[in-house]
Amino acid sequence: MKTPRLMWILGCLTVALLGLVACVAPGMPDAAEPMAEAEPEMVEIEYWQYNFEARVLAMDRLIEMFEAENPNIKVVHNSDVPYAEYRDKIAASVPAGVGPDVATLFYGWQTVWLDADYLVPLPEDAFPTAMIDDEFSPLVQASFVDGTLYTIPTAVRALAMFYNKDLMANAGLDPESPPTTLDELASQAAACTVRADNGDYEVQGFVVDLAAQDHHWFREVLVRQFGGEPFSADGQSVTWNSEAGQQAWDYLLKFKTELETGDRDLFDGSTQAFLAGRACFHIDGSFRLGTIANNAPDLNFGVVELPSHNGVQSTFGSYWTHGITQKGASDPARLDAAVKFLQFVTSDEAGSIWVDMVGELPARLNAGSDPELLADPKLGAFAAGLAYAQATFFVNESDQRQALIDAYDMVVLGGEDPNAALDIAAETVQDILDAHYSQ
Repeated sequence: MKTPRLMWILGCLTVALLGLVACVAPGMPDAAEPMAEAEPEMVEIEYWQYNFEARVLAMDRLIEMFEAENPNIKVVHNSDVPYAEYRDKIAASVPAGVGPDVATLFYGWQTVWLDADYLVPLPEDAFPTAMIDDEFSPLVQASFVDGTLYTIPTAVRALAMFYNKDLMANAGLDPESPPTTLDELASQAAACTVRADNGDYEVQGFVVDLAAQDHHWFREVLVRQFGGEPFSADGQSVTWNSEAGQQAWDYLLKFKTELETGDRDLFDGSTQAFLAGRACFHIDGSFRLGTIANNAPDLNFGVVELPSHNGVQSTFGSYWTHGITQKGASDPARLDAAVKFLQFVTSDEAGSIWVDMVGELPARLNAGSDPELLADPKLGAFAAGLAYAQATFFVNESDQRQALIDAYDMVVLGGEDPNAALDIAAETVQDILDAHYSQ
């Protein structure tokens, strides 16, 4: 006995053979109706940066916004690594194929990271060279190597001079007239300095701290202001120990050796001394505004452009930037998610959020040229400085900085001739450059 289903199948075959309309099985969807689209698979990527509170909070906010717009992408934010351990953690994780898909790095580390094969080029279709040239700060050109873009920042920054208004007033200085020239900085720093009867510093007028930002101040600002250039035009030769460089070096040293306006070993360094209200003048980056807002909200301070000399205005520009690691590029879905994440955190909107929460300036020109930003009593000095900021191309930022720290110590701790100490530092850095360019 034929079953009903068998009868139906035979009927359909008969109809098909007769050229009649196709049959549809009971309970089956009409072929003309579109199938429901499958939900996109969840992709998880890991983002790393070192632990710096203002930056961590800002990125947490950006990640929250990004995930709301991209519900199929989960971003794991690893920001627990201390700064001193960050590069070692990267060195241990990336070659092993674990750790970050997207990582933050100081632009001066990029050459070392590329030599170590940590990073991959950013896709040209997502980050066209013409778009970077037109829409981002000129400082970002340092992220290109042989015409290939490897990293891109959310924000850029410049150096400016912070000053404590209360300490200036206590010294009989006008807190609304901070130094505008190097000569004024030297004289006002000396006037601000207060020492106890036993010689201990109670207030430091100005602390030279090459481990902080003063190695940049010497190299890209003072050397130029005394008539020199820090490097040759092709960037391959050190020239900051020229006659002009020696004059700039002597100016830097005299705060310790002649004027005695401070000691970097007190109050846990120059930055902490300023935050604690124990230093009158301090050179730092715009990112320090976020630290002050979080850790020293009652500090009565102002910010002005770096003092000029011989009519020359200069500052150092730099940035922390983001790159995609080998792990991030190893899987098409993760790479696509990483690219979308980078596009979001380097947008105009992200730059505006970053300046509010961190104090660094938007890397995109549209957000960075906001008239309100330029008029801001704290951020305006940094924004103005970007127009003439100089960024050093580093082969190895840490070792190049250490060479100047060692030269300073040779003089103030070891009594070495200043010119000889600077020449030794220049030779050390020249060896670093020669090793890089000979490859």
